[in-house]
Amino acid sequence: MGTLDVRYGQLMTAMIRAGHHFFEQGDYNLNLIGVRSRDAHSNAFNDALAVAYKINGRPVCHVFACTTDPGIYWREKPANVNGTAIVKPGQYPGLWTLGKHQGKYAALVQAENITVYRDNDGNGEINTDRNTAYTDTGLFGINCHKAGKQSRRVDKWSAGCQVLANECDFNLLMALCEKSAQLWGDRFTYTLLTEDEL
Repeated sequence: MGTLDVRYGQLMTAMIRAGHHFFEQGDYNLNLIGVRSRDAHSNAFNDALAVAYKINGRPVCHVFACTTDPGIYWREKPANVNGTAIVKPGQYPGLWTLGKHQGKYAALVQAENITVYRDNDGNGEINTDRNTAYTDTGLFGINCHKAGKQSRRVDKWSAGCQVLANECDFNLLMALCEKSAQLWGDRFTYTLLTEDEL
């Protein structure tokens, strides 16, 4: 499956319908929106990270292939005794700030609490079932970073982070965030939608 096909108007409508804030004022006022695919079994970058904003009143939307859930390695071998972190859909105001992922390179790093499901059943399927997965809220190092130059499998790239498959896409994302930070400050709200919400 390729990158989910999402557009500015579609994202704005979905955000407003879900009761989330959608930034429309001024230039480079970024909406960072993850869209989780219906496919709960995959170890592929089959989700989308959309960046929606305006320049001179005109809507712009970039859509990048990403994963919004952990790779199969960390689902089968959770690093946390309570289970692997899977970000719960919702809006997280000021979640990320400009920083370094694991101290290595510029990325968006967690600065505010986020809510995750803890998947501890040891299989390769995403578990967000209320009966078997519980939620946990806090600072868990849920960053937004890149995988390789053009990765096809998630594997160890994500233990819960939101990870872009393509390095060039990630570089564009960071350039947009740096531009936005000059105008609006260096805190970025992140919203995670599901494909069914579009």
